[in-house]
Amino acid sequence: MGKGDKKSKRGKIVNGTYGTRRKRKIKKRPTAEERVSIKTKK
Repeated sequence: MGKGDKKSKRGKIVNGTYGTRRKRKIKKRPTAEERVSIKTKK
């Protein structure tokens, strides 16, 4: 367990990888209705 461990969160951070221990943050994409409303406002 440590920086070289591929299964630990610290090892994932050091290696720059993602997995079960280190999830990616999901970017919220605007829905189709939101995109249309944004375009019409301007």
